[in-house]
Amino acid sequence: MLSSAHTGPIRLLLLLLLALLPCVTQAASDRLLVFAAASLKNALDDVVTAYESHHGGDVKVSYAGSSKLARQLQRGAPAAVYISANREWMDVLAEDGLIIPDSRIALLHNAIVLAAPADSDTRIDMKPGFDIVDALDGAPLAMANTEAVPAGIYGRQALQHLGVWQAVQSHVAQAANVRAALALVARGEARLGVVYASDAVAEDHVRTAGRFATDNHDPIVYSAAIMKSEVGNSRAQSFLAFLQGEAAGEIFRRWGFKLADAD
Repeated sequence: MLSSAHTGPIRLLLLLLLALLPCVTQAASDRLLVFAAASLKNALDDVVTAYESHHGGDVKVSYAGSSKLARQLQRGAPAAVYISANREWMDVLAEDGLIIPDSRIALLHNAIVLAAPADSDTRIDMKPGFDIVDALDGAPLAMANTEAVPAGIYGRQALQHLGVWQAVQSHVAQAANVRAALALVARGEARLGVVYASDAVAEDHVRTAGRFATDNHDPIVYSAAIMKSEVGNSRAQSFLAFLQGEAAGEIFRRWGFKLADAD
């Protein structure tokens, strides 16, 4: 048996640990993990800074292609909030019963453009049948994955609508997400890239060479929702409400997005 000389320090240590438990619990409740489309990085980083300034807490954002994030959530990733660059991946999670249906919102709109390196003088007249292969001059066309990533899907739809997809598809350099495609253009490894209009605003080393008409592709709608596992999470509810407020809206507009409720 332990002597009283030994049990005294042990009791003291236990009391200290018990006293710290509320602090540990509180710290955990102040943390929020958000999964968000890669194209939101610049804008959402600023929104998170504003949110933490107003509400405190610790918001961490994991950025990737919407499809990759959705698959991680299907496998049990512990995010509290998911922000997708299209409605389809949010639909998938809804069908799987992984989001709180009443929390789902249409948050933002975007557009897609042809981006070129900043020092390029390329200008593209985005008319049906335009010679995009000639404009590439032997270099690749950077795009996000055209089968899974929203920016790539929208881009493929637009190029198909304009009747040039068949000619250019063998020249496409597919990236894991739209920010990776943007980086190829910024470094000059691709002469042109299909990216979001907001990406062209965010990257100093690219410029817009041509704009796709909005009727060339499905509407670009960013959706947000709280995960079903986070029912009752007041921090997630607070963050989602902040995303829809004027402070966040001003930041999103500054980075080239359009608010969904501005239609």
